[in-house]
Amino acid sequence: MGWTTVAQLEVQTVSHQLRLGKRVQKLANLAFHRTNQGCADANTTRPDHLLLELPLLPLFPNFPNLASLLPRIPQPRIPIPPADRAATSPKIPRRIGLADGLIGDFDSAMEAQWLAEYPHQGADKRPRKRPRLAWDVAPPLFQPPKAIPMLYCGQELINGNFATAFLPPPPIYYTGPPRNLSPPWRPDDKDGHYVFAVGENLTPRYRILSKMGEGTFGQVLECWDLEHQETVAIKIVRSLQKYREAAMIEIDVLQRLGKHDFTGSRCVQIRNWFDYRNHICIVFERLGPSLYDFLRKNSYRAFPIDLVREFARQILESVAFMHDLRLIHTDLKPENILLVSSESIRVPDYKVTIRPPKDGSFFKNLPKSSAIKLIDFGSTTFEHQDHNYVVSTRHYRAPEVILGLGWNYSCDLWSVGCILVELCSGEALFQTHENLEHLAMMERVLGPLPKHMIVRADRRAEKYFRRGLRLDWPEGAASRESLKAVWKLPRLQNLVMQHVDHSAGDLIDLLQGLLRYDPDARLKAREALQHPFFTRCHRRCGY
Repeated sequence: MGWTTVAQLEVQTVSHQLRLGKRVQKLANLAFHRTNQGCADANTTRPDHLLLELPLLPLFPNFPNLASLLPRIPQPRIPIPPADRAATSPKIPRRIGLADGLIGDFDSAMEAQWLAEYPHQGADKRPRKRPRLAWDVAPPLFQPPKAIPMLYCGQELINGNFATAFLPPPPIYYTGPPRNLSPPWRPDDKDGHYVFAVGENLTPRYRILSKMGEGTFGQVLECWDLEHQETVAIKIVRSLQKYREAAMIEIDVLQRLGKHDFTGSRCVQIRNWFDYRNHICIVFERLGPSLYDFLRKNSYRAFPIDLVREFARQILESVAFMHDLRLIHTDLKPENILLVSSESIRVPDYKVTIRPPKDGSFFKNLPKSSAIKLIDFGSTTFEHQDHNYVVSTRHYRAPEVILGLGWNYSCDLWSVGCILVELCSGEALFQTHENLEHLAMMERVLGPLPKHMIVRADRRAEKYFRRGLRLDWPEGAASRESLKAVWKLPRLQNLVMQHVDHSAGDLIDLLQGLLRYDPDARLKAREALQHPFFTRCHRRCGY
């Protein structure tokens, strides 16, 4: 924007040449009059005189010759009033344009110029309106801490935007909202899992410390209970409807078990539950690692037989306790059996293991305490309820379930037998993912299936057998690798003898009773607890 000073101007001539309006003519007359009056009063020209400037060029874009005319006009100065006159008279000198109807731009320019030259004389008159400045705004009550940009667990940054990640991200520590508030709402991932960040709150009561595990049901988080000042484990179920229904069944089962388990030594104890952002959240006591995790971190080294005995006793007591309440767990496996304590000790290991240890060490870890508890009652079924066609995890699934013959309490005892073999050998007994191969492994380890069970097999299971009621093996094998996986398995007696020094006979007899094909002939939980493997006086190792 160009600025040109107004001097002694022949108003009629300039108005005629530039066709100025009445308001510009009045402005020029007033400027000329005040210029003469100021010079008469002061009789001098001081260097700090106020220059009267008019923004003429922006107002008249249609007159390009105006710029060439104005620079040739002399530039008068309006003298500054004496200081003593300002002190005796509090009145502010009359501003050009307020009472004379001058244009707004000139008014603003004059006022700004006047305040710059006379900052104290204009202090008693506030401007009509001024913009809100940063220092005029009251500071907020809460100043959020400045943190580096973060990626939520379950999300990744793609092209500057957060998007769902299909691979598990590294742990992220969150420093956003206040410590006692819930985090901002975020959508779930593509599988319905809750998306969280380590360090944020899960409701104002629980603070997320770490992720303990993940399964088909959802996730388990280690959290700090701000109300009771203790560590808890919270199971966050996926937001899908079928998992929500299973979670409500699990809550019902846990509450029923808690009413009858006075000591709380058999099954995990429920502390609380709530529905949070369409996720059923179940709060449990904090326990140690699962038996499977302990085996895995120990390079799949088998547990000593005396420790296996203590584990077996507690597992059977817990199963018998559930069966007395007319409950069937249906998903017993080492992953669902947790040690109460995470403490362990290192002892020498002189046995040759199937899998050589990664660290090449001759030491192995053993739990400091043998106390265990059952968890995961999402698949637990009441005796009077309708039973699903398929239950249990593949490696621990009973033959009657595969053949479609129906199932009852005995399917839990079959799972217990498979678990005991895995604890004393370090390897799962039936490592397969296909029904025909699974049945072939059973016959390899335990002998042929009984004829009466094959005859009553479900139509979906008839394809696994040939005429003459014989298993379609090895003709029906899917691959050469499948044949090798079956042929390498030893008989049950030989398998136990490879890993057990003493008490092998009693353990073999117990396993044969738990792994009977016929569910009606299979040992019950109370009967198994009376087996000589538990009642006979054995050498103890302090467990």
